Amino acid sequence: MRIFAGHDTPRKPPLCHGFALFWGLTFVLFMKSVQVKACPTTCHCIEKNGMTVVQCMSRNLEKIPSDLPRDTVVLLLASNHITHIPNHAFKDLHYLQELDLSNNDIETVDVGAFQGVSDSLLVLDLSNNRIQSVPKEAFARLRAKISFSNNPWHCECMLQEVLRELRLDPETVNEVICHTAVQEEYAGKPVIQVLDSGINFCNFHHKTTDVAMFVTMFGWFTMVIAYVIYYVRHNQEDARRHLEYLKSLPSSSQISKDFDTISTVL
Repeated sequence: MRIFAGHDTPRKPPLCHGFALFWGLTFVLFMKSVQVKACPTTCHCIEKNGMTVVQCMSRNLEKIPSDLPRDTVVLLLASNHITHIPNHAFKDLHYLQELDLSNNDIETVDVGAFQGVSDSLLVLDLSNNRIQSVPKEAFARLRAKISFSNNPWHCECMLQEVLRELRLDPETVNEVICHTAVQEEYAGKPVIQVLDSGINFCNFHHKTTDVAMFVTMFGWFTMVIAYVIYYVRHNQEDARRHLEYLKSLPSSSQISKDFDTISTVL
């Protein structure tokens, strides 16, 4: 235990230490603020009703920016030239509620494209792109209302399974059209209308698989039969030649007579 005698008082820390501590804390808070609030140079970020809105529309972007603010709630990427949504494109945007990717050139969506935002995302707009098919796993956990309108969809089993699991925007659901289909008669018709009529694209898939398997088996069977026929005919020819050879040999009786003749002469 330390005892102070007389007029001794506890020493105060030097003033410079206090300033260092103050500026240190200020710098840390500033860096955290920059990390959260930083806005891509190609975008415009605003605070609206307590939400961070990142506006990147019509900026000639060819890919999704990687330096988006982590507190982004609304992300507007419409009317660019984005062609691909890669895995983990939005993994750090845990507060993201609305994502607009309409009017781009998107053709492919990776399986893990929306990992990290599946629980928070409420609205997803993928209309007016070039998407023909998507992996079912990419939308497996999404609860968002989704717009798929005006894409060149290929109507087949995978698309049917994807649509079965999603919440499509009711205002644009009839604009999800079969551009092509496993059965040509359904091309040009709304996907939902075709499915509601009782058509099951997965049945066509199985039938196609069965036909392909049948054709393959028939091909193998034909090859086996052809080989057997060739083998039999080839063996018959060898047998015929062997038989003719045997017939050309002198018989045992003739050999015996010749032997007796030779003996008599001797």
